[in-house]
Amino acid sequence: MRVGVIGGGDVAQIVHLPTFAFLSKFFKVRTICDISLKTATHCANRFGIPRPTTDPTEIFNDSEIDAVVVLTSDEFHAPYAIAALQAGKHVLVEKPVTLSLEAAKEINDAESSAPNGARVFVGYMRRYAPSLNAFKREVASIDFIRYARVRDIIGPNAYFIGQSGAEPQKFFDDIPAEAGEDRKERLQALLGQASGVPFAEISPEEMEYCCLLANLGSHGLSLMREVLGGLPAEVLASTDNARWYTTMFEYRNKSNNERFTCLYETGIDSVPRFDSQVAIFGENKCVSINYDNPFIKGLGITVEIDELNEHGERCHRSLQTSYEDAYSAELREWHDCIVNGKTIKTSGSDAVKDLHLFKMMMEKYPSHKRAKGSSGSDGFLPSGP
Repeated sequence: MRVGVIGGGDVAQIVHLPTFAFLSKFFKVRTICDISLKTATHCANRFGIPRPTTDPTEIFNDSEIDAVVVLTSDEFHAPYAIAALQAGKHVLVEKPVTLSLEAAKEINDAESSAPNGARVFVGYMRRYAPSLNAFKREVASIDFIRYARVRDIIGPNAYFIGQSGAEPQKFFDDIPAEAGEDRKERLQALLGQASGVPFAEISPEEMEYCCLLANLGSHGLSLMREVLGGLPAEVLASTDNARWYTTMFEYRNKSNNERFTCLYETGIDSVPRFDSQVAIFGENKCVSINYDNPFIKGLGITVEIDELNEHGERCHRSLQTSYEDAYSAELREWHDCIVNGKTIKTSGSDAVKDLHLFKMMMEKYPSHKRAKGSSGSDGFLPSGP
């Protein structure tokens, strides 16, 4: 597959571009586009990419490019994905697919009429980790679920990036001044769509919550949907304590319709660790899948099982299906979907369910954190990939 990449930031330089190089049997990156020509040129030189550019239309109009990878900040996901689809090119867009249901519908509508049967693949890499199959197999042996927990508590990315060996370089002195204003306007419009109220009525706390859900949270929440069989029946409660968030979901067991609670917890602090897991508790068995930091290649993703055996003894088992990192597995899967027509698990229509879930969660956001009048937050911008 001949690929054009839009966005040359940390995720591109630490994860995607090296992985494309590792998988050179399957992919050839022809063009790298970034708003900074210096950044694009650095990526091109480092990863052997023939052409750097600041103009994404060069990728859309290139007949020698089969597929486009969108690694930009969230507000550009929809316009670039739509333009690629309209040009008949397959798209891998990093999660979240976008921030609003309206923008997601535009992407899916573009896919439905795209030339060449072009399709959308959303980059939820945790759902392609090889150990996930072992986790789901072990969970399937639980008669009915008593409780579930989804956790994403992480330290500063810079700590891990500094030890990754990738040494990404990004330049800002050649970015046009008007680009920041354009980005701000796009984000404000998108957040207004997502919240259903004018941007000025969204509090800074609500915006931080929305953007954390879309970036860090979407990994675990998308995985939760796959493991527990879809969206929760209800969001029972939600808390925000100084940017640490807890949400309670109600789910139902398919076997007996008995309810159980799934607790979601997330937060970011200064302790260098990556505490990310999904844990499922049954009467006699508990199974968890544990993810380590994706910026350090080759760290194991393990499945831990604690259970009571037929002799009344506590047993612990630990499984690791593979040392292949989730990003490599994801790109292999994308190649298989495009070249061999395999069904895309993390499709655009699947990703829309996360936006419905975000909306459910935002509706339970603590009322005392909501804005009363103007938010005074015109300068707010979340960090992109």
